[in-house]
Amino acid sequence: MDFPVVLNAFLLTLFAGLSTGIGYAILMPFMNEQLWGLPFASVAGIMVFISLDELLPAAREYGEHHLSIYGLLAGMAVMAFSLLIF
Repeated sequence: MDFPVVLNAFLLTLFAGLSTGIGYAILMPFMNEQLWGLPFASVAGIMVFISLDELLPAAREYGEHHLSIYGLLAGMAVMAFSLLIF
């Protein structure tokens, strides 16, 4: 493994983590409960899109599309149930 590549990956990860913390510290006084829901809902929508648009066709290509759909439905059921009990 090439050392500069590892160092570069470490530094990029470090800067991404620092920028997240700094952004949180700057935005915290202005954010309320409703405004926190917007980025969380956006990320959730992006993840659902990626799952349906990329992962399910890839599963069909490898012949396990029924199993992946069952997993998707089971995950949705677990999330719905967890929202009900918490």
